[in-house]
Amino acid sequence: MLAGVAVVAAALAVPSSTEPSGASAPVVRAAFYYPWFPAAWSQRGITPYTHYHPTAGSYSSTDPAVVRAQVAAMQYGHLDAGIISWWGQGTTEDRAVPTDLAAAAGTGFRWALYYEQEGYGNPSVAQIRSDLAYIASRYAGDPSYLTIGGHPVLFVYADRRDRCGMADRWRQAVAGTQFSVVLKVFPGYAACASQPSAWHQYAPASAEDHQAGQSYTISPGFFLARKRKARLVRSLPAWTAAVQRMVASGEPLQLVTTFNEWGEGTAVESASEWSTVSGFGAYLDVLHDQIPAP
Repeated sequence: MLAGVAVVAAALAVPSSTEPSGASAPVVRAAFYYPWFPAAWSQRGITPYTHYHPTAGSYSSTDPAVVRAQVAAMQYGHLDAGIISWWGQGTTEDRAVPTDLAAAAGTGFRWALYYEQEGYGNPSVAQIRSDLAYIASRYAGDPSYLTIGGHPVLFVYADRRDRCGMADRWRQAVAGTQFSVVLKVFPGYAACASQPSAWHQYAPASAEDHQAGQSYTISPGFFLARKRKARLVRSLPAWTAAVQRMVASGEPLQLVTTFNEWGEGTAVESASEWSTVSGFGAYLDVLHDQIPAP
């Protein structure tokens, strides 16, 4: 396992504010989150870059009022944390992180980062170490940053070509740090000599993904803004069943793809197409009804 990090089955723990009293096993329920607006509302010559109409309009990810409302929405859905898409030091997404952390202050909600660069190249051990030091010094000590077993959590994306060498690089990079790393799965991951704290899948064109003993991930739909046909058609009954199976799985990581990836049409954030009297929208209503309240 990665140095300084306990095996997921033995050491997963969440902040006391997010774990129900008397629960048989700790669980983190989180949604992948995108802080790249308003720039991402216009892409590939398409504005807005989505088939849907967000209730909050073409918002900015650095508007504190917007982010506070998004935190409240995720908490309404009984989610413990958001996983922020992070593209490196000094990027647009990086500059939004302080706003996210501040918006969660005092709420019990937590944030982790999603290290995207691994999905589009092979960052060197030196680069990863530099990024980990940056995250540790700026964000990981914040009370609103997600910890597992006392360790700050970092989710890591991967590409289709990644194999055990990727896990080896991360093992080297994390050695001597306190980070708990959750890598994206790839073919043969379970047989790798280097094993992280946990594994997850990010494949939102699939309604459900179960990595036994590791994580359970669900998606409400997948409809790229530049396409005319959805790859995963939205269905509230199917979503409800997926949420129920996720909760019943008891997996320590239960993940939603996504809260607000509007360009891929995977958002559970409220839109006019699924608005409800709660103000949070039908998909968050289902999470609220099916996930036990913390």
